[in-house]
Amino acid sequence: MLRSIAYSLLSVIACGSALAAQPNILLVIADDCTYRDLGVYGGQAKTPHLEKLASEGMKFNSCFQAAPMCSPTRHSLYTGLYPVKSGAYPNHTMAYDWVKSIAHYLHQANYTTHISGKTHISPRSVFPFEYLDQGGMNPQSFGKVLQASTKSGRPFLFIAASDEPHAPWDKGDASAYPPATLKLPPVVVDTTETRRAFSQYLAEITYFDSQVGELLQQLEQSPQRDHTFVIVLSEQGNSFPFAKWTCYDAGLQSGCITRWPGKTKPSSTSEALIEYIDVVPTLLEMAGLNRPEILDGRSFVSVLTGAATSHKDFVYGLQTTRGIHGGSDHYGIRSVRDTRFRYIRNLTPNATFQNAATKDSTFKAWQKMAAAGDAHAQRLTHEYQHRPAEELYDCEADPWNRQNLTHEPRLADKLAELRTKLDAWMKQQGDDGQTTEMKALERMPRKSTTKKPPPPSKANF
Repeated sequence: MLRSIAYSLLSVIACGSALAAQPNILLVIADDCTYRDLGVYGGQAKTPHLEKLASEGMKFNSCFQAAPMCSPTRHSLYTGLYPVKSGAYPNHTMAYDWVKSIAHYLHQANYTTHISGKTHISPRSVFPFEYLDQGGMNPQSFGKVLQASTKSGRPFLFIAASDEPHAPWDKGDASAYPPATLKLPPVVVDTTETRRAFSQYLAEITYFDSQVGELLQQLEQSPQRDHTFVIVLSEQGNSFPFAKWTCYDAGLQSGCITRWPGKTKPSSTSEALIEYIDVVPTLLEMAGLNRPEILDGRSFVSVLTGAATSHKDFVYGLQTTRGIHGGSDHYGIRSVRDTRFRYIRNLTPNATFQNAATKDSTFKAWQKMAAAGDAHAQRLTHEYQHRPAEELYDCEADPWNRQNLTHEPRLADKLAELRTKLDAWMKQQGDDGQTTEMKALERMPRKSTTKKPPPPSKANF
């Protein structure tokens, strides 16, 4: 009897030690959520569960992704590669066959890997997760994975991929956000329809926050709580104009809230520039694995632990309109940002920018107001669809990126620096600009008939 008890205790201690050395990972991602609309980031949407999580861990104020669309964003997040290198740069896309994802890497460290909810990734050979709940993310599935891990002693990666607050906005309690009381962003036209839609959108953010709460409740009830790293991401911006489908800050900047018990200081914040491509190498370091040279991202574990306060000097992004729903035949955009300034290059500025937002009834109402002489509507509808070849913004003074500074003499050196950085990034990624844009349909499974190129030797950017 005593021997049995001693053996059980040793088993628990051994399991606890393994979990401490290799933390479980809970990665939660929203869908089409502008980070600044979250209450935890000062926005109007109530997010009590995210605020509690931030009080227990670290909130990043300068997190960015490489593309303002769902599919390339998720490919980059799970592979640690920028979109053109992986082949997954348009929407509804696929990675090259040679690409490996976080699932491959963590399997080497005895992790189980699961994804619940939205996928939007391809092919399955590149993403060998256990796929759960394809009809929508289910927090109860997380509870089952927690139980299995506790029993087996194996660490896990659980990706909870919500469909919220992606349109249509039909979840949550919109009555909590009376349209007449809302403060609208300066990049939308104030109409009854806009206010109603924004109210529904905010309600769905709060619904997403409740999903986060359910997941965390499952974790709190488990012995795995203190052995689990939690990271919540808000994905690209919402589907109102000037956010999703654009390389403005509202399209590429993301909320990022983490909790790493015993490692990250509670109620801490970081201004370090980090990117979604940095998540894979960060998780690999936590799991005790080496970073493959092919990866574009770099681990920010040192930021999480407080050993460093900075991470990168520049972050990059791109948008490919070719092949998207309601999109222009082509409208490629490339961008680079430092801690303050964003530079944007529009590859075909003579084309008219179109997407699902420009087909929406809300935007058409704005166009009617513009035709009737409303100056604000005229400016926004024109600027959304007609861009100059280059744009430069001071993101501190102009967070919505509306005052183009490319012709400011005092910023000539900054403009030249960012042009050079973008050129170097594109070259390193094998991005030939408009030529790459016109090949976008080849990277979409339903339309591609071309042969995949061999993998690059390594990342040297």
